[in-house]
Amino acid sequence: MTPPRKRFEKIYVEISNVCNLQCDFCPEVAREKDVMSPDLFARIIADAAPLAEQVCLHLMGEPLTHPHLPRLIDICANAGLPVNLTTNGTLLNAGRSEALLHPIVRQINFSLHSFEANFPGQDIGPYLEKILTFTRLAFERRPDLYINYRLWNLAGEASGKNDALIARVESAFGVELDRRVDVRWRKGKHVLNRLYLNFDSRFEWPSPNAPLRSETGTCRALSSHIGILTDGTVVPCCLDKEGVTVLGDARRQTLSDVLAGERAAAMARGFSEGRLVEDLCRRCTFITRFEGQAARLASA
Repeated sequence: MTPPRKRFEKIYVEISNVCNLQCDFCPEVAREKDVMSPDLFARIIADAAPLAEQVCLHLMGEPLTHPHLPRLIDICANAGLPVNLTTNGTLLNAGRSEALLHPIVRQINFSLHSFEANFPGQDIGPYLEKILTFTRLAFERRPDLYINYRLWNLAGEASGKNDALIARVESAFGVELDRRVDVRWRKGKHVLNRLYLNFDSRFEWPSPNAPLRSETGTCRALSSHIGILTDGTVVPCCLDKEGVTVLGDARRQTLSDVLAGERAAAMARGFSEGRLVEDLCRRCTFITRFEGQAARLASA
């Protein structure tokens, strides 16, 4: 018998807002730089396990900067909560690779576009080989592990750079890939086993200083996911990088209590009716990706 689906597909837990790189497509965090304590993380995971299908150990920052990453993964394993992790991969070493091969880790996303953003003109080979080596090891020890190589879907010069990188991947795994990509319909391209290339278009991070866009629309925040920042601040969206829309504090409240709160309930109700209750949502351009769903809500 298939177990019932949990309330959220993902809960994003930002274990570190510190990053060892500075990509032009990823704005720097204005909050105080910090990593989440293992004790707070354990409390959050205990709350999250009944609510989420998986936990994503990122929101902002580079998760491999956390000094106790293996311990955090063990905490997830003890709670039976699968892990999804996004990394630029530059800090991969034997110890961190071993932690990422833990059976509780379900998916790892390597942001390959981060290399060009930080080291333009440099040979990507040594960096890429580190990730290819990890992938080969995963094929042997964790054939069930999903691995995504992430690239921007860009035209012009960047497309040529993508082609060069894809050629390296093809050579490494002895495959030939269709280079055509249309992210409107399909973002993933299967490479081998459970390895995929994943393409996406750039977006603008929402900001309270951005112009007002609309008071109508909908979003998957609070229906598919929520986020928790390093200090325990609970936010409705994985793009609320500065904690503008504070729903509660995981240091002092259970996640169930936070979600039952007035602000979270009003926001979720607004999304279900095609109304944007919060100011940050009204200024968000990413929300335009859900315009079709918003139109159906408006006509209902």
